[in-house]
Amino acid sequence: MNAKSEKKLLYSIFIVSILFLVYLLRRPPIKDWLLAYLFNAFSNILIDAFIVSKRMLSYPVRLFPKVLNSNFLFDTIVYPTIMVLFNQVTRHDSVLLIFSKVFLFTVPILLFEMWAVQNTSFIHWDKGWNWKHSFVSITLKSLLNRLIIEVIRKIDNLRSPHKYSHVFDR
Repeated sequence: MNAKSEKKLLYSIFIVSILFLVYLLRRPPIKDWLLAYLFNAFSNILIDAFIVSKRMLSYPVRLFPKVLNSNFLFDTIVYPTIMVLFNQVTRHDSVLLIFSKVFLFTVPILLFEMWAVQNTSFIHWDKGWNWKHSFVSITLKSLLNRLIIEVIRKIDNLRSPHKYSHVFDR
């Protein structure tokens, strides 16, 4: 792909992801989904900044190249949006089912990354980085995100009883 086509593809992914995020954030409980999104985006920025600073990955063609060395689109829009969907889909699932479903999300991300490495300048793997590192890191990060949101949800439920509980106190 040439640089102009790659930029068009990045902007298309940006627009589709934003529209999908708006759709996902309309489902209750919005607070949980915003938390999942923000936690994922923030941690992605930190982790990616570290990996890029160690020159394990680079992003030659990216949005806002003069502002960031990391992949703004993936770190703050695409992957956090996917994690909102993952949290929604697994909200009532058992641990075993969550572990099973995580691969439905991480494998397509990995396949797209592998395609992008070979066919675009979106991402370059350096210093021994390969698909295994991406797969393990995305899978573990997805599970960690899901675990943290679940813990926060449990704490919130303990601290604030159901809003209609007073009706049953009589």
